[in-house]
Amino acid sequence: MHLEELNEQQREAVFYQDGPLLILAGAGSGKTKVLTTKIAYLLQEKHVSPYSILAITFTNKAAREMKERVAHFVSEDVKKMQISTFHSFGLRILREHCEKLGYTSSFSIMDSDDSLVIIKKILKESNLDPKMYNPKAIKNKISSCKNEMILPEAYEKYAISEFEKVVLEIYQKYEKKLSQNNAVDFDDLLLLPILLFKEHPSVLQQYQERYQYILIDEYQDTNEAQYILSKMISAKYRNLCCVGDNDQAIYSFRGANYKNILNFEKDYPDAKVIKLEQNYRSTQTILEAANSVIRHNRERKEKNLFSTKEKGEKVKIYRAYDGNDEVHYVTSCIKKLHAEGTKYEDIAILYRTNAQSRVLEEVFLKEGIPHHVVGGLSFYARREIKDLLAYLRLLHNPHDNISLERAINVPKRGIGLRTLEELNQKADLENQSIYTVIDHGKPLLFKKLIQKLSKIKEEVTLTELVDKVLDASGMKAELESEKSLEAEVRLENLEEFKSITKAFEEREGLVSLEDFLYEVSLVTDKGEYDSGEGQVSLMTVHAVKGLEFDIVFVIGMEEGIFPHLNALMENQSLEEERRLCYVAITRAREKLYFLCARRRVLFGKDQVNPPSRFLSEMDENLVEKEKMEEEAKECLHQEEIFHEVPIDYQVGDFVYHENFGAGRVVEVTDTLVSVAFKHPIGVRKLMKNHKSLSKV
Repeated sequence: MHLEELNEQQREAVFYQDGPLLILAGAGSGKTKVLTTKIAYLLQEKHVSPYSILAITFTNKAAREMKERVAHFVSEDVKKMQISTFHSFGLRILREHCEKLGYTSSFSIMDSDDSLVIIKKILKESNLDPKMYNPKAIKNKISSCKNEMILPEAYEKYAISEFEKVVLEIYQKYEKKLSQNNAVDFDDLLLLPILLFKEHPSVLQQYQERYQYILIDEYQDTNEAQYILSKMISAKYRNLCCVGDNDQAIYSFRGANYKNILNFEKDYPDAKVIKLEQNYRSTQTILEAANSVIRHNRERKEKNLFSTKEKGEKVKIYRAYDGNDEVHYVTSCIKKLHAEGTKYEDIAILYRTNAQSRVLEEVFLKEGIPHHVVGGLSFYARREIKDLLAYLRLLHNPHDNISLERAINVPKRGIGLRTLEELNQKADLENQSIYTVIDHGKPLLFKKLIQKLSKIKEEVTLTELVDKVLDASGMKAELESEKSLEAEVRLENLEEFKSITKAFEEREGLVSLEDFLYEVSLVTDKGEYDSGEGQVSLMTVHAVKGLEFDIVFVIGMEEGIFPHLNALMENQSLEEERRLCYVAITRAREKLYFLCARRRVLFGKDQVNPPSRFLSEMDENLVEKEKMEEEAKECLHQEEIFHEVPIDYQVGDFVYHENFGAGRVVEVTDTLVSVAFKHPIGVRKLMKNHKSLSKV
């Protein structure tokens, strides 16, 4: 088992056997090694039966890795052990005792999409409008209730508002339908075993007797149901070993309760607490930076990470002129690091929200830096962005059948596959586009929407047009009504799309939808790109937990971005943001860069935010502030892209444009001016006060 490779605290954790044990394992402190060695020690040295050990972790990937590492020590016993996620363990219990809960052995498990279908059917049967009572919002509320151990009869006392009363009604009917279909949903895999144990104490006693040693990883991420399940099964022998780090509790939006780990000693007054503070990943400077930031949190158990590695380079902080300068700095650093021998796969760029990846992806494509977006699609491949682009392409070319078929049911309009098939057949028969042959029913309502938006696009900027599409189509309203994290992320991505249109307008000084779509097509077309040298990883800080890289860049370190705007007014939320920053810092092995900008365009708006408080919370002796590059310095002194004093254009005025030359004003609105230029340029719609245009 190579016990000699363990440090003193790790060995103490492995050898401790009798009674509750809390292992506070700091980032990079070898907790997985301790867990697997502890299991092997119980099997080999203490001759504990593999049937008596229950090891729980949070992902199937982590469970597989744990099995493989234990198998390295005791291969013949691993198959007999329960090493799994909480949900897999719950399923095992249900399969063994489903009849006691009224199910047959052939019960089905409904996934998230299945649950949504059932809820939609119930809404229809109840004559409730799904536009008023969003099915996803209802599904998320029911899921939250189940994870909090709130059954329909208990939820009744919480149902005060009209929406909550509808949720209660749907919840009751939903449970009835599951029962009629001999089915459970994903949340039931945690809820039903607890109900089973409460209704049948003798069954609980069987599991308590069987699992004499219980080990739970990532204990700070447990929700109420997981907490109760752990407590019930370990109640007899009390050999409960929980491993976690309160400073890495970042999943409250999933229902995780970080107080479970803080209250462990209250639940088990005789518990042994062992701190793993020696980090095997990062330099001492990086760890001291992490310690200095997280120390500002009040609700935590004190730890102080240290390393036996070299002190290492100082943490670099660069305050860019704007978002483009920020990305330029990152790009320059990566090119330099790669030239010096750093592999692309050893570099990660972290950000607080998915929308921030867009500028990085565009620049990396142009600069030839191989990259991939971890934990998500690239910006332009995300469903909501493709949906929005389908609308814009349809406004530009209504005969684009591909875009029409994508947009016509976004959001859902009740236009079925049979209707679309009939339209396709009619279009083929008449040798016309689908748009042309639409002449009645719900498809005609959609056609009128496109016609209306086509007229509007002649009167507004690109950025304004995006807003009009999101509102008129119903895309924005649908996502807002869901009230889920997924919907919130999609809304952020749609808002970030306006940053693209605004940047195009400012750079080009024109509002041509045609030119914009061509540019986007060139940026998004990366089918031929391939690299054999590995890829730089782009991901949110939530997605990076559990990973590590030699070089880490964290961008967008500004108040309102990181920490997130939603967290600024509440101390508990702000502390979670600080834990998120701690996670980001401790991902770096060798070098760590923090970047913020004086101004940036995010969600289609200019933002001027002060640097993140987390930067000032780091000991100033640990950081090195990078000087702004000369090119960015020049930007600080450049005049704004718009004339300070608005120009009063009139129809008939002669003007001059930097790219198109001389022309004559043919139309003027509040923000736009249409100018007729010589052939072949023709009439162009321009930003009214952009400096590229002036009166002659």
